[in-house]
Amino acid sequence: MKTIMLAGGKGTRLWPLSRELMPKQFIKIFDNLSLFQKTVERALLFSKPKEIYIVTSKEYEFIILDDLMELGIDIPSENILLEPVGKNTLPAIYWGIKTIEEKHGKSKVAIFPSDHLIEVNDSYVEAFRRAEKLADRYFVTFGIKPTRPHTGYGYIKPGEKLEGGYRVAEFKEKPDLETAKKYVEEGYYWNSGMFLFDTELFLKEVKKVAPEVHQAFEEAKEITEIYNKVPEVSVDYGVMEKTNKAVVVPLNTYWNDLGSFDAIYEAFSKDTNRNAVKVRGIKAEYLGINSENNLIMTERLTATVGVKDLMIIDTGDALLVAQRGEGQRVKEIYEKLKQEGDERAIVHRTAYRPWGTYTLLEEGKGYKIKRMTVLPKRKLTLQRHYHRSEHWVVVSGTARVIIGDKEILLRPGESTFIPAGVFHRVENPGLIPLEIIEVQIGQYLGEDDIERLQDNSGRE
Repeated sequence: MKTIMLAGGKGTRLWPLSRELMPKQFIKIFDNLSLFQKTVERALLFSKPKEIYIVTSKEYEFIILDDLMELGIDIPSENILLEPVGKNTLPAIYWGIKTIEEKHGKSKVAIFPSDHLIEVNDSYVEAFRRAEKLADRYFVTFGIKPTRPHTGYGYIKPGEKLEGGYRVAEFKEKPDLETAKKYVEEGYYWNSGMFLFDTELFLKEVKKVAPEVHQAFEEAKEITEIYNKVPEVSVDYGVMEKTNKAVVVPLNTYWNDLGSFDAIYEAFSKDTNRNAVKVRGIKAEYLGINSENNLIMTERLTATVGVKDLMIIDTGDALLVAQRGEGQRVKEIYEKLKQEGDERAIVHRTAYRPWGTYTLLEEGKGYKIKRMTVLPKRKLTLQRHYHRSEHWVVVSGTARVIIGDKEILLRPGESTFIPAGVFHRVENPGLIPLEIIEVQIGQYLGEDDIERLQDNSGRE
């Protein structure tokens, strides 16, 4: 069995925890593994590393490579398909399936979103084995037996019973509470967003029910041109709701799409007052007095007194306070920031780059202070800035620095100065991360004040 992992989502309903350049699938929400890494581990139950394909945004390529390296998993670079722009799930799945059939021939392919939380057990594995047999004739989706009426999920009405599953009688959109109660009573399933397709059957059916998607991939060869032509459409709407071959296989395991902070509250363990708490950082701590049923995610000492049913999300540069039950509306905050051009919709205080990370420590008029972490054997681009100078102080590790036509080595406690307009680069030649404090001084300190002479990551 082959696997396609979908890893291009932006996670806008989890702002400020999730940002465009570090969405929820790459965040270690629960333990020391990101949701993406957990999905890779699930994919390895059925597929070898060379049989796993990842469809994602070009902005996430280096995060994916770092996550795979951390796992020690070697997925071929040509298996990472970089979309020039997001066009929802059907174009992404079609590209992955077309690529798999060209390389491997007719195949069975599991489709996994990379931002869900799923418990793997014997029932999980058995469901996929049943689905594999059905996929010769049907398009398989997986249905979760509801634990309660939920208004944030789509539903599937099962029809004629088959060996291993049911024909899909109808797909239902996210309902109101009364309708959700009715669906649960009548034995509907939650739509998990996972699928299992036969490549040959899938490509033929898409040609019939979504010809504009098929045409875009057949008429153009270069992926940017294809994505300029292909419509933005989900696999549910574009194929599953139109085909007469849809079946649902029940999946009897814990599943949570983590589509909102309400969903995260459900997934976390609770204390005696039903508070779900996640702290990150040496000084992070939560103190609650007469507080109950709250979700607290914080990077600092956070205290509540006499509050209940709140979601308090603190990421250092942004604070969200929302009523539980209003999690789906967090996306409106993201959209407002995006419309205003606010970079806090896009990037955290800690930003991830192909060479490592930088964290904004402080900024004011005419200055900005960052902590840079350069990973072993990585280096920044050869670049210069026109409106700012920079002062670098090495905290740990060894830095190989180029400033103009000079090359120097800096060790902990040593520093250097880079005047505005001079080409420069820093490299970590060592085996441990390089930590640098960078002080920028100038009239303009925007990240777009940069001219790259050489780039190791393919950026223009």
